[in-house]
Amino acid sequence: MPALTRGHAIIKIRRIGICGTDLHAFEGTQPYFEYPRILGHELAGELVDFDDAPGFQKGEAVTFIPYFNCGVCIACRSGKPNCCTKMQVCGVHVDGGMAEYLTVPSSALVHGGSLSYDALALVEPFAIGAHAVRRAGIQPDEQVLVVGAGPIGLGIMELARIAGATVMAMDINEARLAFCKEKLAVPYIIHATAHDVREQLSEMTNGDMPAVVMDATGSQQAIQSSFQYMAHGARYVLVGLQKGEVCFSHPEFHKREATLMSSRNATREDFNKVISSMENGLIDPEAYITHRVSFDQVQHDFNSWLKPETGVIKAMVELE
Repeated sequence: MPALTRGHAIIKIRRIGICGTDLHAFEGTQPYFEYPRILGHELAGELVDFDDAPGFQKGEAVTFIPYFNCGVCIACRSGKPNCCTKMQVCGVHVDGGMAEYLTVPSSALVHGGSLSYDALALVEPFAIGAHAVRRAGIQPDEQVLVVGAGPIGLGIMELARIAGATVMAMDINEARLAFCKEKLAVPYIIHATAHDVREQLSEMTNGDMPAVVMDATGSQQAIQSSFQYMAHGARYVLVGLQKGEVCFSHPEFHKREATLMSSRNATREDFNKVISSMENGLIDPEAYITHRVSFDQVQHDFNSWLKPETGVIKAMVELE
């Protein structure tokens, strides 16, 4: 049991969502990572004690913003705490919530409202999508290609749909593409290994190509391939992350007067957007949970979640 310290709160963890970041850290491909590390940043639990958290009550269901920022750097002063120069992400830079109890800054707490623990644990990955959609400035009726149909990519698709976009999903995994079509009603599905991807995209967009391309693969090859899918004047948002360099044709990029940007983490505004969307029935978080395990079973099952054949979309760890 952690000791209560000034300006902090203690959460009894009830749910832990397993993220691509956790899986990449496990296999050694996650940047910004040092070992050993306790994983876990998609979390929900019961608030058991706190200091300086006005408006919160002991015993209420909460989640929290797991990106601990300094508050004084240029990013924080500019309203971008999500890319703080001294960023400490829970479960990445500092030990995370794969534990019975976790202490976090009280300023990071987020009210659970009417949401279940399952839903609360999924707010963070959806907030990543909400932030990416906000960064892209997606407008109603814009055609948006999301490359990568893992949990983050699926969240981007949901938030892009809520913003009024026409969404296209691309992946190499047939099961995940089927999930997009059957569970999320994504109107356009593309297999990334098809020989005619550009032709399919051109046909889907009446020759325009996508106005927004969003990568959620974290694959260097996929990131570099997707430059060719942009419309003239398009925005390309890198949400996924990989360790290497990104290379592209300057003339092709330049003639499009394209915009390239990254999207990192999320802000409280994005968390609030997701919680409101869940409470209003615009997002069904339960549809994403394909695997459930108890806390003491994680070590036995974790490695299997790296394998596409397991069909995992979101694994949820339960603590009572």
